[in-house]
Amino acid sequence: MLEELHEECGVIGIYNGDNIARNVAMGLYALQHRGQESAGFAVSDGDKVRVRKSMGLVSTLLRDYNIDELQGFAGIGHVRYSTTGASTLANAQPILISCKWGQIAVAHNGNITNAPELRAEMEADGHIFQTTSDSEILLHEIARTKADTLGEAIKIAISKFTGSFCLVFLSKDTMYVARDGYGFRPFSIARMGKSWCVASETCAFDLLGANYVRDIQPGEFLTITKNGLHSERFTQKDRLAHCIFEYIYFSRPDSKIFEQSCDKIRRKMGKQLAKECPVDADIVISVPDSATTAALGYAQASGIRFEIGLLRNHYVGRTFIDPTQNVREQKVRLKFNPIEGVLKNKRVCVVEDSIVRGTTLRILSRMLRDAGALEVHIRIASPPVAHPCFFGMDFPSQGELAASSMTPDEIAKMLGVESLGYLSVEGMKNCTGEGENYCAACFDNCYPDYIGAHAEKTRCG
Repeated sequence: MLEELHEECGVIGIYNGDNIARNVAMGLYALQHRGQESAGFAVSDGDKVRVRKSMGLVSTLLRDYNIDELQGFAGIGHVRYSTTGASTLANAQPILISCKWGQIAVAHNGNITNAPELRAEMEADGHIFQTTSDSEILLHEIARTKADTLGEAIKIAISKFTGSFCLVFLSKDTMYVARDGYGFRPFSIARMGKSWCVASETCAFDLLGANYVRDIQPGEFLTITKNGLHSERFTQKDRLAHCIFEYIYFSRPDSKIFEQSCDKIRRKMGKQLAKECPVDADIVISVPDSATTAALGYAQASGIRFEIGLLRNHYVGRTFIDPTQNVREQKVRLKFNPIEGVLKNKRVCVVEDSIVRGTTLRILSRMLRDAGALEVHIRIASPPVAHPCFFGMDFPSQGELAASSMTPDEIAKMLGVESLGYLSVEGMKNCTGEGENYCAACFDNCYPDYIGAHAEKTRCG
């Protein structure tokens, strides 16, 4: 169950505006990199909340439905990834229910780590579930809460959850927004004329022409109505635990993540990597696209010329998301093609953002040699990923992680390369300037919050 609930998603909400459905869909396009499995949105016209969702990309959603028929003043949207066993339309979001407070739709990014225990308790009490999503468990918790208002019910319910969540709720007249107390996932708010906008990444605001205001604070609860925005704190943790992997891989470099430029942090990581792991090479290339910014930083700090040595096919999804290994290997070849004129007779330094299973780099290294590279040196702009994440990333099984059972030298041999170097944990954290405020559990085995059935893992305050 815990593996099925892990996901990495993107959410957006817009309140009090025109062309709501179209603008929500536009925002989802900007967040498409955060989820390519399903897409959906919900719109309220003040009387009824209507939901539309499809498997696949946002473009599929717009092909399946005429969004201009959905008139309203407020809307929320969601793009989703999931792991094995949960790829169904029933699990696509937003999820819409009816309860004593009327209709409620929810879009959720994160992973609620105590969801299995809560689900078992609810099932024992007679609750019936239609999905395997932890978001549905959240809605059940809200529906059974004894409270006078929907807003109070939501605050009571989410106070019972551990793990990560960025949540946007939509009723017929109100939008509620909440972020977990550790602030694991990025979440921001903006103004667009008379509209309030919230989104997982600020790149969605750029596309909509909205003006970034600030990050939604960890533990903050927002109530947005026709009367304006009300902010309060529903929980307070003893530390922050922003996911540092957002800088390394998930987020777009043009986004402001945790109130810092993702592009600048990635460049710093590339420069720090060059200091820690120098190499004697002729050119630096990246594994596009998420490693390109770090590779530019590496080239600048090392003085080695940056070249475009690999071209990426943007119509194939991210590789390590696929649960089937043979499909993953096929996608690597579909996704990348080496440029022989750049690589031939060159000692090549390849900068990648991370190694999870090693499949992509093993195949790419062979492709680079086939294109004429004399030497292949791999430099990773993050530390070894040796531990699973339970707060919303895709790799829950420690056995899937190359660094959990192999040394760097053994991984280099497996990849078939001359050398392999990683950024240190300390160097990575120093690049943020606020290293103590980040969760790096997938690197250092230090988990800031409850991780359910895996509670034997290290718990760090």
